[in-house]
Amino acid sequence: MHRTGTVVIIGGSSGMGLAVARRCLADGASVVISGRSGKRLEAARAELAGAGRLQAVAADIGDRAQVAALFEQAGTIRHVVVTAADLPYGPVAALTEDSLMRALRSKFLGPFFTAQQAAPRMKAGGSITFTSGIAAYRPAPGGALAAAVNGALESMVRAFALELAPIRVNAVSPGWVDTPIWDHLATPAAKQARLSEMAARLPASRIGKPADIANAISYLIEDDFVTGTVLHAEGGQLLV
Repeated sequence: MHRTGTVVIIGGSSGMGLAVARRCLADGASVVISGRSGKRLEAARAELAGAGRLQAVAADIGDRAQVAALFEQAGTIRHVVVTAADLPYGPVAALTEDSLMRALRSKFLGPFFTAQQAAPRMKAGGSITFTSGIAAYRPAPGGALAAAVNGALESMVRAFALELAPIRVNAVSPGWVDTPIWDHLATPAAKQARLSEMAARLPASRIGKPADIANAISYLIEDDFVTGTVLHAEGGQLLV
């Protein structure tokens, strides 16, 4: 299985990253989960109970020194997955410089730092998988920043696939997925209403789950003939 060896998952303490960690552990890999919150990492480690094959390392993907320290601790790795995101939403005129830098650090600079640090520690057959998002294709009012950085990340993936070969570099582009991020964007009632409305529009007739995105990432890890690709896992949202 290509998933054996060590897999580093940045953003692995919750949502899609946590689902990827669970999948990789089940496949026999050693897993390093990382994120900014030590509290969430400890909760994730307790939930996953990786039987000695799980490490949790606090690191902010937008801080180059912290990313370097993470990979120093991880040692030789086989695969890297990045699901971390910090994407402020709001009207273009209201976005502050801090908002812009938060998005750039999580979805542009952070992935760049990750590739710089991960590639020298990987051998042929390894892979780096990023997550972009539906906003790059179906932007909405208030989502210009998410659209911009996700689009930039996908361009980066294609360039990295050429320069870092034979390491494979891909991205998964999720649609709407029911993750803890929604808890910061809307009240429980508003969240349920928005997700139900979208589910009714989708050909798949439901909103995505973290496990759906973990399945897509698992495919990109496993198939050693796929690189420079964006895999859409969005229930048909691109069509509606």
